[in-house]
Amino acid sequence: MKGGKSRAAAPKRTDTKLKTKSAGASKPAKKAGKDPNKPKRPASAFFVFMEEFREKYKKDHPNNKSVAAVGKAGGEKWKSLSDAEKAPYQAKAEKRKVEYNKNMDVYNKKQAEGDNGAEEEESDKSKSEVNDEDEDDDESGGEDEDDEE
Repeated sequence: MKGGKSRAAAPKRTDTKLKTKSAGASKPAKKAGKDPNKPKRPASAFFVFMEEFREKYKKDHPNNKSVAAVGKAGGEKWKSLSDAEKAPYQAKAEKRKVEYNKNMDVYNKKQAEGDNGAEEEESDKSKSEVNDEDEDDDESGGEDEDDEE
């Protein structure tokens, strides 16, 4: 009976060690939030093919509601296609990739300008607020603050 208890106690010890390791590992792995304005990555040639294949498959198999079955059938069909049959999908994917790269360039430029622009906007706001305060002080006769500038 003692042997049974010690065996049962051993997994508990490893479980607690695993919990502490996983808890410690998750703390430094925090990611920054995703930017909703960032362009989405383009679909690969296979996913361009799957967009079209799903529609055909649903028409041919209206009673099938399994996503896995559609994916499996699409994968098998893609593997059986020749390079010539894959070419139109690869061309569409390449077009999407070029468009994505253009959008990313624009996005990156906006991000670079946005960082500088945000600082300028903040400084402009603070200047206008200071000017508003100075005008209020001038009306009340506070000339001491004008000497500090």
